[in-house]
Amino acid sequence: MIKCNAPDPAGYVRQILPHGFESLQPFFWQTTGGTDLTRLADGLKDAIGDRDVTIPTLGMFGNPLEDRDLDRQTLEGWKALIDNAHLFGAKTICGFTGRVRGKPIEDSLPRYREVWGDLARRAADRGLRIAFENCAMDGNWAAGDWNIAHNPDAWRLMFDSLPDDNLGLEWEPCHQLVYLIDPVPQIREWATKIFHVHGKDATVRWDVIRRHGVFGKVPFVFMRTPGFGDTNWTDVISELRLGGYRGSIDIEGWHDPVYRDALEMTGQVAALNHLKLSRGGSFVPNPA
Repeated sequence: MIKCNAPDPAGYVRQILPHGFESLQPFFWQTTGGTDLTRLADGLKDAIGDRDVTIPTLGMFGNPLEDRDLDRQTLEGWKALIDNAHLFGAKTICGFTGRVRGKPIEDSLPRYREVWGDLARRAADRGLRIAFENCAMDGNWAAGDWNIAHNPDAWRLMFDSLPDDNLGLEWEPCHQLVYLIDPVPQIREWATKIFHVHGKDATVRWDVIRRHGVFGKVPFVFMRTPGFGDTNWTDVISELRLGGYRGSIDIEGWHDPVYRDALEMTGQVAALNHLKLSRGGSFVPNPA
């Protein structure tokens, strides 16, 4: 993932691509901040050069359902990314659904239908899909801020409420492990709605759960870089392929409590190599 609110996204891409990354997800946090999207797309393409690297998705992470200034900017950012996705070659726009702050998930559904019904049509007119990140952002069923798309029961409400074919999920096993949900059976059930996958994992400390529970002062789970957490990525990739998934897995870094700061890129490159091995290594064509 490439944070586009940062000063020089193209320069960052030039530094990391020699490590073997195959796809990128440029994303914005809450607002595009007036970014010239044409210039950004041109800069990223120039940084990629003739490498076989794609930009299949773009990200906008904020709360487009509420009415604060930043929330309105998030909504406008979604519209801007949908309208300009073709500049990057992206086919899917990803991010949080948003949420009516401090209310149960059901209370967000009317506003969800209003906002995302319009955005789904806008995206469909341009041949695009929308994928909702499955992170709770410290919310739960009863209350929260950023997102309602963090629980499979919420997904049922969302997709029953808006059955548009181009609305789906940006899924990762990490956020389900935080809920103590087994991610592999979930893939089997929701494969047709998984439009994009983030490469992020988690480690669950069962000894802490047995002693302190899940709501005590001792953390029972840590977000991890793939290869350092509990997920069997070979199983995840196999189930995704069996379910018809043909998209990318884009590593979401900057969360691992061990591989951080000076070890951040060490962890991300280790994750990249782990995911490549989990998919079967490099592609080998069959004999003619």
